[in-house]
Amino acid sequence: LGHQLLGLALGLETFKLPFGHRGANHPVKDIRRGRVLVTVQNHGYAVRATGDVEVSHVSLNDGTVEGIAGPDFASVQFHPEAAPGPLDALPFFDRIAERCRSART
Repeated sequence: LGHQLLGLALGLETFKLPFGHRGANHPVKDIRRGRVLVTVQNHGYAVRATGDVEVSHVSLNDGTVEGIAGPDFASVQFHPEAAPGPLDALPFFDRIAERCRSART
């Protein structure tokens, strides 16, 4: 839900998926790293990214946006803390932690 709320706050559109993304073993491409992650998902809506928002992750099942990023934010639609394809998505937390460490205080 946080990913969708961030999308709406950025002026993006959300839409209902014909078939929700539920359960384990959903392949998602991490565009920045060029890797495929095996993810756990549980959502029935997706964000349609346009404009200045960078698409960071995309579903390989249906091509929907699974992650967005910008200079001051990053968000994913799947559960990076779950580990169906062991620890595939944990680098997402490393990027968030690095942004926090390098932020001006």
